[in-house]
Amino acid sequence: MKQSHPVTENSEHPLYRLIPSLHELLLTPEFAALLETQSRDSVTSAARAVLARLKQEIGSGHHTQASLENELASMPVTVADEIARSTRYRLRRVINATGVVLHTNLGRAPLSASALAHICETAGGYSNLELDLESGERSRREVHTEELLLRVLNTASQSSLVVNNCAAATFLALNTLAEGGEVIVSRGELVEIGGGFRIPEILAKSGAILREVGTTNRTRVADYEGAISPATRLILRVHQSNFSMEGFVQRPALRELVDLGKRARIPVFEDQGTGLIASLEPLGIGSEPALPGSLQAGCDLVAASGDKLLGGPQCGLLIGRAEPVQSIRKNPLYRTYRVDKLTYAALEATLMEYGTQKAFNIPIHRMLHAPAAEIFARCEEVSRKVNSAQLAAEAVPVQSLIGGGTAPTARLQSAAVALRHAILQPQALFLALRRLEPPVVGRIHEEQVLLDLRTVEPEFDSTLVSLLQQIA
Repeated sequence: MKQSHPVTENSEHPLYRLIPSLHELLLTPEFAALLETQSRDSVTSAARAVLARLKQEIGSGHHTQASLENELASMPVTVADEIARSTRYRLRRVINATGVVLHTNLGRAPLSASALAHICETAGGYSNLELDLESGERSRREVHTEELLLRVLNTASQSSLVVNNCAAATFLALNTLAEGGEVIVSRGELVEIGGGFRIPEILAKSGAILREVGTTNRTRVADYEGAISPATRLILRVHQSNFSMEGFVQRPALRELVDLGKRARIPVFEDQGTGLIASLEPLGIGSEPALPGSLQAGCDLVAASGDKLLGGPQCGLLIGRAEPVQSIRKNPLYRTYRVDKLTYAALEATLMEYGTQKAFNIPIHRMLHAPAAEIFARCEEVSRKVNSAQLAAEAVPVQSLIGGGTAPTARLQSAAVALRHAILQPQALFLALRRLEPPVVGRIHEEQVLLDLRTVEPEFDSTLVSLLQQIA
């Protein structure tokens, strides 16, 4: 399909001449009807915003003459929708058809039905957030998840804390255990994750001193051992979450670092990151470390996320020996990073699914383990119902990603509904899908929009069909 070249509004592009003035719009019968139910100010403001958006889209090369005329024909409806936007929540439910299971921009892990129910039950009224119902005395909010978390991890001798995300957990650990002292880290683990979070910078802010060892691609236990000095407070292991290195590389096993830490009497702290409970090897992914393995290796302290492969709410988990965990709990900064009752409710319910062997109730577990053939069959059914002269749809094989900074090289065989519109170019169709209610977010590949159904719950297939029929 031929792509339009971006133009500026000041150029002599013929499409700009098709756009009516605001005054002309307000005089049409359709807008007269709209003015009977809405104030003139709201209609004028919304129409002006829609016209400005159309000019911007022309300037970005999104429109052909046919697609622009289609937009202009539906102007009354578009303006009415623009008015409705002012009374609509900004944070909205969307249909994730990207195929990225843990999509950070889309909120990462969706919560299970039990987590949502527990939030409603405990947040709709008062709760025993910090009250011991037996003694009647004030209690710690961590008690609601600590025992359950340790039982799921099969490590009852440890302690745990919950903070608002894994970055906060890492910062608190470094600030508490290594402020003013040195932290030994491999150069191959000085990573940057999303949002500009960099390990060297978080170390500096925590008050700890970075001691780099090894090279980018090869670090040995001897490098760590040679860097130990009276100033050393911690050995840090960082999960290489969103990239991978291949070829001439070397990295000590976690247990080797733990053995070194014990000999030198220096604690080992791992930023494990993903919160993975069970191995992904059944999916053919053997490179992603699981949280129980870190604790079984003997780490003094481990940090992990709750909203990644654990499948729960956004939070940071700190699990380890009682001494360092208690020290972190006493840090004055801990209160600034603690989580509220909504997070505890969602986390407790998520952990309960693991504890009762019902992990498949957690949405990301169902998505990760959904067979490609089953997804392809769903795509065929959706395509059959929406395919038309205006909107061509067909099922095609694709590959899904886990996302969220986990298993960066892993691919899951999947399927998608491939869409081509008779009038709308791919970018314009992509935008039209995002403007639906609820919005549909897919991806563009080879001049077509792909909707990967791995990340769409099957119960939304009928909703997706209805939405696509609106586009057609």
